[in-house]
Amino acid sequence: MSAAERLPELAGFPDHSAELAALIGQSTGTPNLSPDAVNLPMIRHWVEAMGDHNPVYVSDEAAVANGFDQLIAPATMLQAWIMRGLRASDEIEAARAAGTSQGGGPSDRMMALLDAEGLTSVVATNCEQHYDRPLVIGDRVLVRSSIEAISEPKRTALGTGRFLTTRLDFTAVHNDEVPADPTPEEIVELAERGEPVATMKFRILKFLPPKREPAKPPRPRPALTQDNAFWFEGAKHHALLIQRCTSCGTLRHPPLPACGTCRSFEWDTVEASGRGTLYSYVVVHYPQVPSFEYPLPIGLVELEEGTRVVANLVGVEPDAIEVGMALEAQFIDFDAELSLPAFAPAGGAA
Repeated sequence: MSAAERLPELAGFPDHSAELAALIGQSTGTPNLSPDAVNLPMIRHWVEAMGDHNPVYVSDEAAVANGFDQLIAPATMLQAWIMRGLRASDEIEAARAAGTSQGGGPSDRMMALLDAEGLTSVVATNCEQHYDRPLVIGDRVLVRSSIEAISEPKRTALGTGRFLTTRLDFTAVHNDEVPADPTPEEIVELAERGEPVATMKFRILKFLPPKREPAKPPRPRPALTQDNAFWFEGAKHHALLIQRCTSCGTLRHPPLPACGTCRSFEWDTVEASGRGTLYSYVVVHYPQVPSFEYPLPIGLVELEEGTRVVANLVGVEPDAIEVGMALEAQFIDFDAELSLPAFAPAGGAA
């Protein structure tokens, strides 16, 4: 049974199992040589950054007292000595993106085959290290890497993919043995006769990213003022509040600082029943804002108290909307801070 038959999510992608299996055991390229010898300044920076103040890393006397010939580098610095800088990494990625990379080795071919299978996402899963001897001042570190294992496609919590294991073999020679500008052939020779320092197995998961619906942006926030803040606060508590002039009793909406009838600045509120009829409406198709779903019906609702409010119409298809239809308010909680009234056909009937 093929991977696509066992894992339907891979249907439509090619299966490169045979080509990938042929890459297992292959070296990923010329060994890497550390740009600098193991040195005390870098060790001091490391232990300061990590907060690891074991004296055997900075004091010959402490190292000798603990059974070493001289101070040693922290084992956790293993990769730091051969790690390329940010600029070199950026240049390599730029060359790959531009199609001018000088790569094309087994590692690049492996990644290209996995990308073709749809396994375009990547995450590191675990790392195993074995140490043969500590690094000391003056060591030049070399590392050879090879493809140790490529799993069959598996389902994981992140998605369906393959686990890839790369083996790295670290050796060291004294800095005095390294030519000033070594050729690739000389680097290979140095790596082969270097003293074993450590081995590392680094495992990643290349996986098919799951299909996810893009998150809808939050509802736009209202522009709150001293005049309308009460209305939105009432909506948070599912109360449809209408401003009322306390001098003449006139109801008004939207909220205003003064009564349009008697010019009084004094007011309070009354809670509307939420019942009304559709006075007018529009169905918005364009322009579209990602926070809303379209088509978007918006109604001008005449409340039984006599005022009118603008709100979304819900629970009714656009072609079933009729002026004069009976409506009732319901509140939609968009988040903990925003609730708004919407109007649906009275009794739930469209």
